[in-house]
Amino acid sequence: MARQKKKVPEINASSMADISFLLLIFFLVTTTMDTDSGITRRLPPPVENPDMDVKVKERNILNVMINKYDKLMVNGKPCDISELKDKTRDFITPKPNDDKAPEVEVKEIDMIGNFMTNKGVVSLKNDRGTSYMMYIAVQNELAKAFNELREEVAMTYFKQHYNDMTDKDKIDAVNKAVPVRISEAEPEEIK
Repeated sequence: MARQKKKVPEINASSMADISFLLLIFFLVTTTMDTDSGITRRLPPPVENPDMDVKVKERNILNVMINKYDKLMVNGKPCDISELKDKTRDFITPKPNDDKAPEVEVKEIDMIGNFMTNKGVVSLKNDRGTSYMMYIAVQNELAKAFNELREEVAMTYFKQHYNDMTDKDKIDAVNKAVPVRISEAEPEEIK
């Protein structure tokens, strides 16, 4: 007598696609995606007459340049990254009686009153070969200088740390007192 082979039952795979789709959605929903963070800068408004040359007094500009070897120069002199914050802060602090310091003007600022602001602009120029790490390090040092001065104004006028402020009017007042004036030029070859 011949033995009959027993048939192996087939596995029903019709719901496998549904299960894998549900698992895919579960992992997409529960996984956190890294968000890109960048440097916050408010761009200037478009120039109405681009052919017109704007003349800025030399004393109102702090020239910061980075070459392709990540060497930093401030106003034509070599500078270490650790000194940049202090040089920038010194430059943007209003000094009304110093003829070599940037010009100052008195502004009427809501919640503060008459406040002496600095007309200085930090001009940042980097080489196309500048490393990203050096570029970010310079940006961080420049931001620290402005933030320290904002902190000082916030503590003086509002007895509150700048980063702890929640009142939009107070934040706007401090931002008007210490505006971030950083001009970035198009990258090029710097010797």
